[in-house]
Amino acid sequence: MSIKPQPRPHLWVWFLWLALFYVAWVWLIQEDGAWEAAKAHWPIALAMAIGSYAAGSTPMGGGTVGFPVLVLFFDLPASLGRDFSFAVQSVGMVSASIFIFARRQPLAWSLLKGATAGALIGTPIGIFFLAPLFADLWIKVAFAVLWGSFGLLHLYRIGEIASHTGMTDFDETWDLKVGFSLGLTASALAVAVTGVGIDMVIYAALVLLCRADLKIAIPTSVVIMAFNSVYGVILKSATDSWQPGVYDNWLAAAPVVALGAPLGVFIVDLIGRKPTLLVVATLCVGQFIWTCFAEQEALGVWGIGAAIAAVLLCLAGFEKLRSWGIKLVTAAQIKAHTDR
Repeated sequence: MSIKPQPRPHLWVWFLWLALFYVAWVWLIQEDGAWEAAKAHWPIALAMAIGSYAAGSTPMGGGTVGFPVLVLFFDLPASLGRDFSFAVQSVGMVSASIFIFARRQPLAWSLLKGATAGALIGTPIGIFFLAPLFADLWIKVAFAVLWGSFGLLHLYRIGEIASHTGMTDFDETWDLKVGFSLGLTASALAVAVTGVGIDMVIYAALVLLCRADLKIAIPTSVVIMAFNSVYGVILKSATDSWQPGVYDNWLAAAPVVALGAPLGVFIVDLIGRKPTLLVVATLCVGQFIWTCFAEQEALGVWGIGAAIAAVLLCLAGFEKLRSWGIKLVTAAQIKAHTDR
């Protein structure tokens, strides 16, 4: 797989981006009522201080925290949580991505290019045709299932996932095709509905299918989520389909995530990814349990049973990816040994 690590960092690029962003934010906050709106939404800024760290240090985007805070804590519409995820990640994940590029961190370029091409097609299909079919309750459940299963995967596979070094080198055309298929599917079915998900899918493919090092898999997942978030913002702005309240929450959270997400990228190098992943995985499982409990009346026994079955189905999919990865790695090792 094509990986292009380059040793010399250019952090001035990130500092320039940061300066330009804060100048733009200060200009926006001068509008009538903008400062009062931002102050009134201080709880989301506080929550995103944690969420932005998770966004930069794990394959879970900032929306993974922003969505449940808005929807579960403040009982706001799930469609608002989804749109806020797009908006806030377009700052936090972009800031983290610029920091990653400035540091010249290694990325899985072929898979990333394929996923980007897939997202270009899948995101508008999902936003305009699939997302409107989901009622708020099922957006909540889809989010809970997606990240609950992802959290469980890490709780019982973290030792194996954290032990990978480097990445299995497959055919570049194969990488592009896999990335395209996953990017198309995840952007249409996950990102368009919940505001997050393509980062998790690409990360899962890297660590389970390609046996990639977390130092490669996590930055790659951050970059693809940044692209998908900005693209989602462009599409929703072009069609003026934002949910009311997104902008006020964004004003409060944006200056926090612009710095918090890159900080996560930096700090995780010092303390290691495994502890952070375990904490975030536990929170992901917790939000699934909380969602089922909070919505038990609306879901009923059959709905909760279906949600649990969906989590198990996702886990089965992850395990299938892992088994394919083991077979592919073994085949690649045999081929490399034979070619010597």
